[in-house]
Amino acid sequence: MRLQHFLALAGLASRRRSEKLIAAGRISVNGQVVSAMGTKVDPGRDVVKVDGERVDIEDKVYVLLNKPAGCLSAVADVRGRPTVCELVADLPVRVYPVGRLDMDTEGVLLMMNDGPLCYRLTHPRFGVEKVYRVEVQGRPSQEALESLREGVDIRGGITSPAKVKLISSRGGSSVIEISIHEGRKRQVKRMCKAVGHAVVSLKRIDFGGIRLGNLRPGEYRLLSDSEVAKLKRKTLLETE
Repeated sequence: MRLQHFLALAGLASRRRSEKLIAAGRISVNGQVVSAMGTKVDPGRDVVKVDGERVDIEDKVYVLLNKPAGCLSAVADVRGRPTVCELVADLPVRVYPVGRLDMDTEGVLLMMNDGPLCYRLTHPRFGVEKVYRVEVQGRPSQEALESLREGVDIRGGITSPAKVKLISSRGGSSVIEISIHEGRKRQVKRMCKAVGHAVVSLKRIDFGGIRLGNLRPGEYRLLSDSEVAKLKRKTLLETE
């Protein structure tokens, strides 16, 4: 296989990023620095190193984590705050979060060591849907709900159309469900604020058809083969 494809499968970087590493002379094959993009390697025989450290293709692992509030969607934190990677530290390989959830947001967080799939799941071009259960202050009017459906200005542009429904309303707050396929920073919170309803709590309940189920906060499970296949179909990986 081509060297950049090997590096991507090893979870080191995307193919484009891998090409930059090759061009920079940071990759060696069997002790020889390689800079040609057409270089091919045999994963079973050749020794590939990046900056002098060997890399190999790992078995792919796909995880659904119920991210708890107060936990960062990051590999590590210089301030010592808890991260999602600490919650899956007992896995035999290292996995990485697919996108991010705010520190105070709970729910579905996919984690994996499959770079190409991770990239497609987070790229807006593939339109992978994410569903959030949101508690907001007050009771949104039909006009406010329709604005969320059609798109609202959150500074930096109008959001794409969303699926929105009112689940319940009592006391001074309401619960709504919002489905989006974008991934802007704090998007759901900003959308709700734009229509006059601050978010009290936020939980992602579905990502690409993978639902939270009965996992408790901080718990995780491995995705089934059929769930992984579903994600690949949604991102057109099976057609390549």
